[in-house]
Amino acid sequence: MKFFLDTANLDELRTGVSWGIVDGVTTNPTLIAKEGKPFEEHIREICDIVDGDISAEVVETESGPMIRQGRELAKIHKNVVVKCPLTREGIKATSALSGDGIRVNVTLCFSAAQAIIAAKAGAYIVSPFVGRLDDIGFTGMDLIRSITQIYRNYGYATQVLAASLRSPTHVIDSALAGSHIGTMPFKVLDMLFNHPLTDKGLEQFMKDWHKTFQEEPAAR
Repeated sequence: MKFFLDTANLDELRTGVSWGIVDGVTTNPTLIAKEGKPFEEHIREICDIVDGDISAEVVETESGPMIRQGRELAKIHKNVVVKCPLTREGIKATSALSGDGIRVNVTLCFSAAQAIIAAKAGAYIVSPFVGRLDDIGFTGMDLIRSITQIYRNYGYATQVLAASLRSPTHVIDSALAGSHIGTMPFKVLDMLFNHPLTDKGLEQFMKDWHKTFQEEPAAR
Protein backbone atom coordinates (compact mmCIF):
# COMPACT_ATOMS: atom_id res chain seq x y z
CA MET A 1 0.00 0.00 0.00
CA LYS A 2 1.24 3.48 -0.86
CA PHE A 3 1.46 6.06 1.92
CA PHE A 4 0.25 9.57 1.12
CA LEU A 5 0.40 12.49 3.53
CA ASP A 6 -2.83 14.44 3.87
CA THR A 7 -1.25 17.82 4.48
CA ALA A 8 -0.04 20.97 2.76
CA ASN A 9 2.52 21.76 5.48
CA LEU A 10 5.96 21.82 3.88
CA ASP A 11 7.86 20.96 7.08
CA GLU A 12 5.72 17.85 7.63
CA LEU A 13 6.26 16.83 4.02
CA ARG A 14 10.04 17.27 4.24
CA THR A 15 10.17 15.13 7.38
CA GLY A 16 8.06 12.38 5.86
CA VAL A 17 10.16 12.36 2.70
CA SER A 18 13.35 12.15 4.78
CA TRP A 19 12.06 8.83 6.19
CA GLY A 20 11.78 7.45 2.66
CA ILE A 21 8.21 6.18 3.07
CA VAL A 22 6.00 8.90 1.55
CA ASP A 23 4.67 8.11 -1.93
CA GLY A 24 2.41 11.09 -2.52
CA VAL A 25 0.28 13.89 -1.10
CA THR A 26 -3.39 14.75 -0.88
CA THR A 27 -4.48 18.33 -0.36
CA ASN A 28 -7.82 20.09 -0.21
CA PRO A 29 -8.87 23.75 -0.10
CA THR A 30 -8.94 23.72 3.72
CA LEU A 31 -5.38 22.39 4.03
CA ILE A 32 -4.04 24.84 1.45
CA ALA A 33 -5.81 27.77 3.09
CA LYS A 34 -4.12 26.99 6.42
CA GLU A 35 -0.71 27.63 4.88
CA GLY A 36 -1.57 31.16 3.73
CA LYS A 37 0.17 31.04 0.34
CA PRO A 38 -1.12 31.43 -3.23
CA PHE A 39 -2.64 28.13 -4.33
CA GLU A 40 -0.61 27.33 -7.44
CA GLU A 41 2.64 28.50 -5.88
CA HIS A 42 2.08 26.21 -2.92
CA ILE A 43 1.28 23.20 -5.11
CA ARG A 44 4.54 23.79 -7.00
CA GLU A 45 6.48 23.82 -3.73
CA ILE A 46 4.88 20.54 -2.68
CA CYS A 47 5.80 19.01 -6.05
CA ASP A 48 9.41 20.07 -5.48
CA ILE A 49 9.48 18.12 -2.20
CA VAL A 50 7.53 14.95 -2.99
CA ASP A 51 8.15 12.94 -6.16
CA GLY A 52 4.78 11.25 -6.44
CA ASP A 53 1.12 11.90 -7.07
CA ILE A 54 0.04 15.29 -5.68
CA SER A 55 -3.72 15.81 -5.52
CA ALA A 56 -4.88 19.39 -6.12
CA GLU A 57 -8.59 20.05 -5.78
CA VAL A 58 -10.80 22.17 -8.00
CA VAL A 59 -12.77 24.88 -6.20
CA GLU A 60 -15.75 25.10 -8.53
CA THR A 61 -19.22 23.53 -8.42
CA GLU A 62 -20.17 23.48 -12.13
CA SER A 63 -18.59 21.08 -14.59
CA GLY A 64 -17.46 23.70 -17.11
CA PRO A 65 -15.38 25.72 -14.65
CA MET A 66 -14.14 22.46 -13.05
CA ILE A 67 -12.86 21.27 -16.41
CA ARG A 68 -11.14 24.57 -17.16
CA GLN A 69 -9.55 24.74 -13.72
CA GLY A 70 -8.57 21.07 -13.84
CA ARG A 71 -6.74 21.60 -17.11
CA GLU A 72 -4.83 24.52 -15.60
CA LEU A 73 -3.95 22.55 -12.45
CA ALA A 74 -2.61 19.68 -14.54
CA LYS A 75 -0.18 22.09 -16.21
CA ILE A 76 1.49 23.00 -12.89
CA HIS A 77 3.54 19.80 -12.71
CA LYS A 78 3.54 16.33 -14.22
CA ASN A 79 2.75 14.81 -10.80
CA VAL A 80 -0.44 16.80 -10.23
CA VAL A 81 -3.63 14.75 -9.98
CA VAL A 82 -6.79 16.85 -10.26
CA LYS A 83 -9.36 16.29 -7.49
CA CYS A 84 -13.04 16.52 -8.37
CA PRO A 85 -15.98 15.97 -6.01
CA LEU A 86 -18.28 12.99 -6.37
CA THR A 87 -21.24 15.02 -7.59
CA ARG A 88 -23.03 14.93 -10.93
CA GLU A 89 -21.06 17.96 -12.09
CA GLY A 90 -17.84 16.51 -10.67
CA ILE A 91 -18.33 13.23 -12.50
CA LYS A 92 -19.08 15.10 -15.74
CA ALA A 93 -15.78 16.94 -15.26
CA THR A 94 -13.98 13.70 -14.39
CA SER A 95 -15.14 12.06 -17.60
CA ALA A 96 -14.01 15.04 -19.69
CA LEU A 97 -10.64 15.43 -17.96
CA SER A 98 -9.94 11.69 -18.10
CA GLY A 99 -10.73 11.82 -21.81
CA ASP A 100 -8.02 14.47 -22.13
CA GLY A 101 -5.52 12.12 -20.46
CA ILE A 102 -5.58 14.06 -17.18
CA ARG A 103 -5.52 11.94 -14.01
CA VAL A 104 -8.42 12.59 -11.64
CA ASN A 105 -8.89 11.77 -7.96
CA VAL A 106 -12.64 11.64 -7.29
CA THR A 107 -13.09 12.72 -3.69
CA LEU A 108 -15.83 12.73 -1.03
CA CYS A 109 -16.91 9.16 -1.79
CA PHE A 110 -19.22 7.66 0.83
CA SER A 111 -20.84 4.67 -0.90
CA ALA A 112 -19.94 1.75 -3.15
CA ALA A 113 -22.46 3.00 -5.71
CA GLN A 114 -20.58 6.29 -5.92
CA ALA A 115 -17.29 4.40 -6.32
CA ILE A 116 -18.70 2.48 -9.30
CA ILE A 117 -19.71 5.78 -10.92
CA ALA A 118 -16.20 7.18 -10.38
CA ALA A 119 -14.58 4.14 -12.00
CA LYS A 120 -16.93 4.27 -14.98
CA ALA A 121 -16.07 7.95 -15.46
CA GLY A 122 -12.40 7.00 -15.77
CA ALA A 123 -11.14 8.14 -12.37
CA TYR A 124 -7.47 7.44 -11.69
CA ILE A 125 -8.19 7.37 -7.94
CA VAL A 126 -11.34 7.25 -5.83
CA SER A 127 -11.22 8.53 -2.24
CA PRO A 128 -13.69 6.94 0.21
CA PHE A 129 -13.66 8.66 3.61
CA VAL A 130 -13.35 6.15 6.46
CA GLY A 131 -13.30 8.39 9.55
CA ARG A 132 -16.22 10.56 8.50
CA LEU A 133 -18.41 7.48 8.06
CA ASP A 134 -17.37 6.25 11.50
CA ASP A 135 -18.46 9.64 12.86
CA ILE A 136 -22.08 9.05 11.81
CA GLY A 137 -22.35 5.50 13.10
CA PHE A 138 -21.27 3.49 10.04
CA THR A 139 -18.20 1.25 9.78
CA GLY A 140 -16.08 3.13 7.29
CA MET A 141 -13.76 0.20 6.64
CA ASP A 142 -16.68 -1.86 5.30
CA LEU A 143 -16.83 0.61 2.42
CA ILE A 144 -13.16 0.03 1.56
CA ARG A 145 -13.76 -3.72 1.49
CA SER A 146 -16.83 -3.36 -0.73
CA ILE A 147 -15.12 -1.07 -3.24
CA THR A 148 -11.98 -3.19 -3.57
CA GLN A 149 -14.11 -6.31 -4.13
CA ILE A 150 -16.26 -4.62 -6.78
CA TYR A 151 -13.22 -3.26 -8.59
CA ARG A 152 -11.66 -6.73 -8.61
CA ASN A 153 -14.88 -8.22 -9.96
CA TYR A 154 -14.86 -5.97 -13.01
CA GLY A 155 -11.19 -5.19 -13.47
CA TYR A 156 -11.52 -1.46 -12.91
CA ALA A 157 -8.14 0.28 -13.02
CA THR A 158 -9.21 3.00 -10.57
CA GLN A 159 -7.07 2.96 -7.42
CA VAL A 160 -8.77 2.96 -4.02
CA LEU A 161 -7.40 5.64 -1.70
CA ALA A 162 -8.54 5.21 1.90
CA ALA A 163 -9.01 8.75 3.22
CA SER A 164 -9.87 10.23 6.60
CA LEU A 165 -7.55 7.74 8.32
CA ARG A 166 -7.27 8.84 11.94
CA SER A 167 -5.24 6.13 13.66
CA PRO A 168 -2.71 3.36 13.03
CA THR A 169 -5.62 0.90 13.28
CA HIS A 170 -7.30 2.64 10.35
CA VAL A 171 -4.08 2.31 8.32
CA ILE A 172 -3.68 -1.39 9.13
CA ASP A 173 -7.33 -2.19 8.43
CA SER A 174 -7.32 -0.36 5.11
CA ALA A 175 -4.23 -2.33 4.07
CA LEU A 176 -5.94 -5.58 5.06
CA ALA A 177 -9.00 -4.49 3.06
CA GLY A 178 -6.87 -4.14 -0.06
CA SER A 179 -6.70 -0.36 -0.40
CA HIS A 180 -4.06 0.70 -2.91
CA ILE A 181 -3.29 3.93 -1.05
CA GLY A 182 -3.78 5.25 2.46
CA THR A 183 -3.64 8.98 3.07
CA MET A 184 -3.18 10.27 6.58
CA PRO A 185 -2.17 13.30 8.63
CA PHE A 186 1.49 13.53 9.57
CA LYS A 187 0.73 12.66 13.22
CA VAL A 188 -0.80 9.32 12.16
CA LEU A 189 2.20 8.46 9.97
CA ASP A 190 4.48 9.28 12.91
CA MET A 191 2.41 7.05 15.23
CA LEU A 192 3.01 4.02 12.97
CA PHE A 193 6.57 3.83 14.30
CA ASN A 194 5.55 3.50 17.92
CA HIS A 195 5.68 0.32 19.98
CA PRO A 196 6.84 0.05 23.62
CA LEU A 197 8.71 -3.20 22.97
CA THR A 198 10.81 -1.52 20.29
CA ASP A 199 11.83 1.23 22.73
CA LYS A 200 12.48 -1.27 25.53
CA GLY A 201 14.46 -3.60 23.27
CA LEU A 202 16.66 -0.83 21.90
CA GLU A 203 17.34 0.50 25.38
CA GLN A 204 18.46 -2.97 26.53
CA PHE A 205 20.64 -3.52 23.44
CA MET A 206 22.42 -0.22 24.03
CA LYS A 207 22.96 -0.95 27.73
CA ASP A 208 24.45 -4.37 26.96
CA TRP A 209 26.70 -2.96 24.26
CA HIS A 210 28.12 -0.15 26.40
CA LYS A 211 28.55 -2.45 29.38
CA THR A 212 30.67 -4.88 27.35
CA PHE A 213 32.43 -2.65 24.86
CA GLN A 214 32.72 0.69 26.62
CA GLU A 215 36.05 2.34 26.12
CA GLU A 216 38.64 1.36 28.70
CA PRO A 217 40.22 4.24 30.67
CA ALA A 218 43.47 5.43 29.11
CA ALA A 219 46.58 3.84 30.69
CA ARG A 220 48.51 6.12 32.96
